[in-house]
Amino acid sequence: MSTMIRPALSLLVLMTLITGVAYPLVVTGVAQVAFPSQANGSLVQDASGKVRGSALIAQDFTGDAWFHPRPSAGAFATVASGASNFAPSNPALATRVVDDANKLLVPGQGPVPLAQLTTSGSGLDPHLPPAAIAYQLARVAAARQLPVSTVEQLMNAHIERPLVGPPVVNVLALNIALEKL
Repeated sequence: MSTMIRPALSLLVLMTLITGVAYPLVVTGVAQVAFPSQANGSLVQDASGKVRGSALIAQDFTGDAWFHPRPSAGAFATVASGASNFAPSNPALATRVVDDANKLLVPGQGPVPLAQLTTSGSGLDPHLPPAAIAYQLARVAAARQLPVSTVEQLMNAHIERPLVGPPVVNVLALNIALEKL
């Protein structure tokens, strides 16, 4: 019996050391050397060096002077990230979307863009389509007492065009640039 248990336990210890210790250390070391910013969370810092958030995670901005991200099912908490799991037929989802649409509706600008009413799969998507940002231009410009054209130029400068998919704007990066104006 010991001739079977000893090799099995030895293999268990060896594989635990390889897959549980050595491999994670190697991957972490390579990531820190090759991609230090991404390995440390793609942190975004302001001019003074203070960390303002991550380029990969939406931040909750409130008030008329800021561009607002899409809603978060997890209240922008990374621990509780995820979709709300409300089915399209769920009355609670319909109520939330209608309430949000009524709050965000700008008379004369047409309907609120869908991206400002629906959560992303993770609940923490930091990007919005340019149309959802453009819908907020007048509000932000008025709150900051800036010409709409100035804020629009800032928005256009922050449009990202990925290789695959539609153009998007990182709301955190845009708000940090807005703060510098």
